Amino acid sequence: MAKIGKLRTRKHTVVLNRSKGGDAGIAFFLIIMGVFMFLPMLYTILQSLKPLDELWAYPPKFYVVSPTLKNFKDLFRLMNTSWVPFSRYIFNTVVISVTGTFGNLALSALAAYVLSKLHFPGKKWMFKLIVLSLMFNAVVAGIANFIIMSALGWVDTYFAVIIPAWGSTLGLYLMKQYMDSSVSDAVLESARLDGAKEVRIFWSIALPMVKPACLTLIVESFKNLWNYGSTIYIYSEELKTFNYAIGQIIAGGVVRSGAAAASTVVMMIVPIVVFVVSQSQIIETMASSGMKD
Repeated sequence: MAKIGKLRTRKHTVVLNRSKGGDAGIAFFLIIMGVFMFLPMLYTILQSLKPLDELWAYPPKFYVVSPTLKNFKDLFRLMNTSWVPFSRYIFNTVVISVTGTFGNLALSALAAYVLSKLHFPGKKWMFKLIVLSLMFNAVVAGIANFIIMSALGWVDTYFAVIIPAWGSTLGLYLMKQYMDSSVSDAVLESARLDGAKEVRIFWSIALPMVKPACLTLIVESFKNLWNYGSTIYIYSEELKTFNYAIGQIIAGGVVRSGAAAASTVVMMIVPIVVFVVSQSQIIETMASSGMKD
C-alpha cells in the first residue's frame, strides 16, 4: 500500500489541488500582472508632476527629473477663473452620481429578485432580451432617448441624465446572476411558509445576501456617472458636470497640458477610493455572477 504523504491545510481545510511550488508560481504571476496593470496609473501620476519641458520630451520618460506641483496650482487657478463657480459643477456631479447610483441599485435589485425568484410567463424571454441589450452601446439609442426626453420635457434638467442611468441593464444582469447563485430558494420558501410577504422577504432576506453584488453595482454606476462629461441633453452651464468643466479647461492647447495632466489625477481619485474600499466584495460578485447552484 502506497504511503500517503502529509496533507496540506489552509485555514483548517485540506488542500489537495496544488503544491507549494504551484502556489508560489501563481502568486508570483499575479504580482507581476498587478504591477503591470498599475503602471498606467503610476504613469498618469508621474505626468502630473512633470514641468512642461519634461511633459513634452521625446521619447517620454517613465520618471520625473524635477517634480513640481505647479500643474495642480495652475489647475486650481483656472478653476477659480470660471464664470460659473466650480462648486456648482461639483454639486451637479454629486447630485447626478448619487441619485443615479441609488436609483439604479434600487431598480436593479427589485427587478433581479423578480426575475430570479418569482415565476411568471415570459420570464426567460425577458431575461434573454436583457442579455441582448448588453451588446449595444448607449449611443445607438441616443436619438430615441432624445426624442423621449424632449417629449417628457426633461431636456436641460438633471432627469435627462439620471433616469437613463436607472435603466442600466448591466447592473440588473449582475444582480440576477448573483441572486441565482447566492440566494437559496429553500430559505425564501421557509419565509413564505412563516407568513412573510414578498416585500419583507426581499428586504430582510434576499437583499442582505447579495450585499457584494450591491457594492459592485454601486462602484460601477458611480464610476460611470462621476466621469460623465458633455451631453446633448443639458445646455445650461449651471447644470453641467465637473468632468465637462475640466474638459473645457484643458482644451486651451499646449500651454494647459500640465493642468490637463493634473486634472486626470483629480478625476480618478474618487472612483479609486470607492473601488479600494469595496474591492473584496467586487471580486466575490464577479466570481459568482456566472455560477449557479
